[in-house]
Amino acid sequence: MASPLKIRDLSLRDGQQSQFATRMTQAQIDKVLPLYKEAGFYAMEVWGGAVPDSVMRYLGEDPWRRLESIKAGVGGASKLTALSRGRNLFGYSPYPDSVIKGFCENAVKSGVDIMRIFDALNDPDNMAASVRFVKESGGLADCAICYTTDPPFSASERLGAGIKAIFGGRALPKAIFTDAYFIKKAKAFAALGADMISIKDMAGLIDPGRAYALVRAIKEETGLPVDLHTHCTPGNGVASVLMAMVAGADIVDTVALSWSGGPAAPAYEIVQLFADRLGRDTGVSKAMAAAIDARLREARAELSAFDQYKGNRPPSLDLSRHQLHAGDAKLFDQAVEAATGKVTSASMARVLELCRRIEARFDYPPPDAIVQRAQIPGGMYTNMLAQLKEAKLEDKVEEVLALVPAVRLDAGLPPLVTPTSQIVGVQAVNCVVDKSQGKPYYTNTSKNFAELVSGSYGKTPRPVDPEFRRKICGYAEERPYDVSAYEKRPNPALVEFGGALLAQGEKEELLLELFPSVAEKFLKGKRKAEWDEAQPPLPPEPEKPARYPDELWEELPMLAGS
Repeated sequence: MASPLKIRDLSLRDGQQSQFATRMTQAQIDKVLPLYKEAGFYAMEVWGGAVPDSVMRYLGEDPWRRLESIKAGVGGASKLTALSRGRNLFGYSPYPDSVIKGFCENAVKSGVDIMRIFDALNDPDNMAASVRFVKESGGLADCAICYTTDPPFSASERLGAGIKAIFGGRALPKAIFTDAYFIKKAKAFAALGADMISIKDMAGLIDPGRAYALVRAIKEETGLPVDLHTHCTPGNGVASVLMAMVAGADIVDTVALSWSGGPAAPAYEIVQLFADRLGRDTGVSKAMAAAIDARLREARAELSAFDQYKGNRPPSLDLSRHQLHAGDAKLFDQAVEAATGKVTSASMARVLELCRRIEARFDYPPPDAIVQRAQIPGGMYTNMLAQLKEAKLEDKVEEVLALVPAVRLDAGLPPLVTPTSQIVGVQAVNCVVDKSQGKPYYTNTSKNFAELVSGSYGKTPRPVDPEFRRKICGYAEERPYDVSAYEKRPNPALVEFGGALLAQGEKEELLLELFPSVAEKFLKGKRKAEWDEAQPPLPPEPEKPARYPDELWEELPMLAGS
């Protein structure tokens, strides 16, 4: 009999972050928790990523309360998962072990069962402290390998004048992001003490054949449970998850049907239909999953101001009551047949074609051709557009996209995931701005780009050329991060609120460390509300004597003389 398949539901974290700019309120969360408690998902990703920042910045809500309320609402029915960025946690700068320890301990204490830990450079050294502190606190460490591909240089681009200008005529490297690269990283993470390995495909670039090969190889080499996390933006999502299931993935990440597709993950309902045909039991209540989807459809309507894909609405599908139409069922049967046969380039192309037809039947946005061609996350592309608009260079989009691989290569070929995707994207735009002003590339560089090149973010997959580092940083030798001079953020007493400290307790102090400007504003608002509530009520105003309306007084003399 086929092994069970565990489902990690991403709707309350990655789902809303991908589709609705992380604007889901506590009230919207509370409405759906009783349904999740009965649904039977193995895990729910509910915290980390952009959630702590966004709930303070845009909603004025407490991130710790968000996590604790979900834990109270779900109990132990599903494991709660959070996402963090290794030594950087949520920011760009590396933190000392004391901050990492405090964050991990309090996250587990507040409800996190599984911490998914990743590093933008796939550098195990940047993840070691988080793994250790999560496990010491009683949590499970899910070490995520950031999936990426080598820059897609064409033969003409390799010989082109623009590329030569950047590289100084240097030869381009051989492929780095091979299966061997990812297997080596998985084994390194296992050595750190990982309890499971996730393939974190932030841009949806992994194709069906690669998903199959990597899931099988990592399972064989590490003996650990393997999870595939991917997105649907370039059109690979459903097909790659199917092939991961065929390869024996222990866990796959999904979202509710109404929140799936486009920049988000594939739908639970689609995965469940595949699981039924493969004989893999998910343990999820189909009726409860349908109820969750119905509730989240209501939330989607409420979040319409942040919905980029208002025109795409996957149809409702209650798998506990409804059967697929014959034509749709045939598509699923054909996809499974192609997926379970011999794995060849032709069969993988067939799986991809059938799964894209399934995506279309569920009204997913069509594959994003730009993201597919440029091989970048959708959020990175959006940020670059905004930067170009600010520089009044909107017509230079294609030039920027062509420069991204070159800038990335100069910076040591970092995977494009937060924060390196933003760093590389911003620098590619800076190079185009330089050119528009008649200046050489890299005349203007950001502080973060210089730090990436210097080595303060960790070891890049490809060593940075020392001479390029000298050009950008002013020195040739690599300079790793140094937290010895780290100073804890000040926690001032607020005279205007009775001398109360800005941050009360370790959890609020951590917010101040990890999100300085956002947390300062949020905590000041919180202290003000507490101060106002503690003030004695004002005495009631004395009643004023009754007064005649002005127009009546005007009439009184006439009345008196009559």
